[in-house]
Amino acid sequence: MTLLAVAAAVSLALVLGALWALYGRLGDRTEGFILAAGGGALMFSAVLELIVPAQQFISLTATGLTLMIGAGTFSLIDYLIDKRWGDEGGVGFLAAATLDGVPENLALGVALIGAGFWDVAGLAGAIFLSNVPEGASGAKGMRAIGWPRGRILAIWLGTALFLVVAAVAGNLLFRNAPQEYLVLMRVFAGGAIIAALATEIFPKAYRRDHQMAGIATALGLLAALVLIHSMAD
Repeated sequence: MTLLAVAAAVSLALVLGALWALYGRLGDRTEGFILAAGGGALMFSAVLELIVPAQQFISLTATGLTLMIGAGTFSLIDYLIDKRWGDEGGVGFLAAATLDGVPENLALGVALIGAGFWDVAGLAGAIFLSNVPEGASGAKGMRAIGWPRGRILAIWLGTALFLVVAAVAGNLLFRNAPQEYLVLMRVFAGGAIIAALATEIFPKAYRRDHQMAGIATALGLLAALVLIHSMAD
């Protein structure tokens, strides 16, 4: 029950972002600022909750190799998506958001194995913060090329459902896996998330909000730090 609630919450953030873009007002600078803030929070949580703890179970060499495989896998698939659809078309927006979301939600599902909500609250909160602007940015781009609102909203609802399934799959498929495999899965997902931030989130945030994107990134990281610190207390 906790798994479904957490997965649904972070995935439906995409829909909230899409609703904001379709029926609210979302200027370029606001879009860039929240993209950067969400990215900063996610970067901090990915490193602190997925990558750093691996050192307790596997070697630094294994951590580094797995991290690079995760980043390389994401980068290759992202390259193929850009080559096929480009980074400005509606399908490209959707493919990129799905590609970003799969490793995040898989990692969330794996992290919830034997854990409660508060054990992964930092990671879940960071994914939520990054999903809202990503859904908003994608829906805004689709609307700009003439897609109707109803179609756009249905697509993002479907994407959110797909990512819930990804989280559940990660949890169920690896529930009985040895601890070392779970750690490798988290590090792989962490590498993919870092690559997604570097290639998708931060460049787009800078194009929208220029130097303020750096301030927003630091604020997002600080928000994740405060959240994790408050849970530790």
